[in-house]
Amino acid sequence: MADASKANQQGVERLGYLGLGLMGTPMTRRLLEAGHQVTVWNRSEGKVAPLVEAGAKRAASPRDVLSGSDVVFMCVTDAAAVEEVIFGSEGISAAAGAGKLVVDFSSIHPDSARNLAARLKEANSAGWIDAPVSGGTKGAEEGTLAIMAGGEAADIERVRPYVLAMARRFTHMGPTGAGQTTKLCNQVIVGCAMAVLAEATRLAVNAGIDANRLPEALAGGFADSIPLQLFVPRMVQGIHSPPLGHIATMLKDLDTVADVAQATSTPVPMAALAGQIFRLAKAARGANADALEIYKLSAEA
Repeated sequence: MADASKANQQGVERLGYLGLGLMGTPMTRRLLEAGHQVTVWNRSEGKVAPLVEAGAKRAASPRDVLSGSDVVFMCVTDAAAVEEVIFGSEGISAAAGAGKLVVDFSSIHPDSARNLAARLKEANSAGWIDAPVSGGTKGAEEGTLAIMAGGEAADIERVRPYVLAMARRFTHMGPTGAGQTTKLCNQVIVGCAMAVLAEATRLAVNAGIDANRLPEALAGGFADSIPLQLFVPRMVQGIHSPPLGHIATMLKDLDTVADVAQATSTPVPMAALAGQIFRLAKAARGANADALEIYKLSAEA
């Protein structure tokens, strides 16, 4: 693949970012703070203005973002949203893409990532990296995200300096789709951890001990973890804004786990149970509620 930066008079690649939600906004801010030129687009204009004030350049469409960028990052809700951003009437597939890269931070089905990458390559020759993230909004704000990537090794190294302005870890897991598969493994662990920690926290409360002290009491032991330290206080104190992630997002990922597990003859009983708990949470708390509100499912009426 040609190095698009060689066509840039400053020798520095121009960056773009599509999707300025809970993750996209703080990640874009970190790119700006690192001194990068970033062109942004979002379906709702209200999320664009603050970033323009911070130094970003506004684009009228995804196509215009790719036209004015060498590397475009993207973080949107699901595969349907990715499809629209790429192949919609003003999508990035309509712009010249030779020598350019699209890095998708969205969490989608591995098969969808492979399909979208192949179609985009055929449409305009742009390269593709699937690079879903873990760490939530806190990680996006602090630049401590873990990002797992699928794609060509040379492409991974090309974008590594930019990604590490937004993340602490950027790991190449294999060819296209491998990043998404790794994220599913991550979601098995995180989804089950949320369910188990909600259960342990409720047991502590109902048994009359101070659940706020669980992270302190268990620190350094086998039960200690980042989820324990982060999730339990938020559950006990009812801190759900800003959300660490939406119930619908976790459910989407756990449903994808179930699909890939079926296709690969992999037993996932714990992830399947966690998926059903999140399905209950969606019905009880709403799709856009904080995922940690699964703790409220066990509250006394």
